[in-house]
Amino acid sequence: MTTSSTPPPLDDAGEAARGALGWLLGAPLQTVVTIVLGVVVLAVARWVIARGVRSVIDGGSTVRAKTRTLLLRTRVGSAADQSNPLAVARRVQRAETMGSVLRSVAALVVGILVLTALANIYGWQLGPLLASAGVAGVALGFGAQTLVKDFLSGLFMLIEDQYGVGDVVNLGEATGTVEAVGLRVTQVRSLDGTLWYVRNGEILRVGNMTQGWSRALVEVLVPPDMDVQQAADLLLRATREALEAEDLAADALGDPEVTTYESLSAESVMIRMLLKTVPAKQWAIQRAVRGRVRELFRSEGVDLALPRREVLVEREAQRPGDAGHDPQGADRQGAGRQGADRQGADRQG
Repeated sequence: MTTSSTPPPLDDAGEAARGALGWLLGAPLQTVVTIVLGVVVLAVARWVIARGVRSVIDGGSTVRAKTRTLLLRTRVGSAADQSNPLAVARRVQRAETMGSVLRSVAALVVGILVLTALANIYGWQLGPLLASAGVAGVALGFGAQTLVKDFLSGLFMLIEDQYGVGDVVNLGEATGTVEAVGLRVTQVRSLDGTLWYVRNGEILRVGNMTQGWSRALVEVLVPPDMDVQQAADLLLRATREALEAEDLAADALGDPEVTTYESLSAESVMIRMLLKTVPAKQWAIQRAVRGRVRELFRSEGVDLALPRREVLVEREAQRPGDAGHDPQGADRQGAGRQGADRQGADRQG
């Protein structure tokens, strides 16, 4: 009599269930956990970046607390209120651009980490893929090195806050007001209305005329025999009267300074006025001061020095063999003929 040794069906089902459970708890579950964790990390990073951007736009309370005393002490309250729109626009664009860059970097880093974790889970061989990516990266780097240079230059310009929207800058070939700042191109509007698109990688130097504060500069030339100290006092008086008459006193961040003998020549003596102003207000103050200087100097009988002028008279050089074209010789010959005619007439008479 023979007996059967086949396992019962329940044992097979248990082993299959345990196998399925082990498989689910293995690669699939690890994959889901990795992807979910990557999404959560990316969401947290984006939230932190967005909050940082908002704090930059709104302005930190610590910075406002530290600057409030300075504004009250230096009488910049109303001037700061007038320049707030440009300052806010500058902070908004700078913060949004940097936030966009940080979000892209965060997404790239999280994506690389998730891909690496999945490769470890499934045992993928990333060596050939990385080698191909390296070759492609080198080729792309050679082909787009100008583009990469522009982006890196624009990123560092934003981080260092070299200029922003509303600033008047000198970029070498282009000078004007900044209208937009991007990672690749900066837009500058010149005085004649031309909108220049300047690649950030081509900017070698930046001269910002309106960052932080500006300075009004007025230079006056008076004759050397004039009372220089009197002219300096009149220039200082003209500056103060211009600030009061044109409602520009709020744009001045200090008292005007007048210096004498900035230059000395046989024709003139230079007197210079310097005044620290709110950004971008120096040109209006300079125009007002020059107009008041003209009126005050005229009323006080103070003359302005004329700049030295040199007149160059060019005459055609006479060639050595061309004696017939000598105008002086022709005049002498004509005078001789007239004298001979007079003598002949006298003899006939």
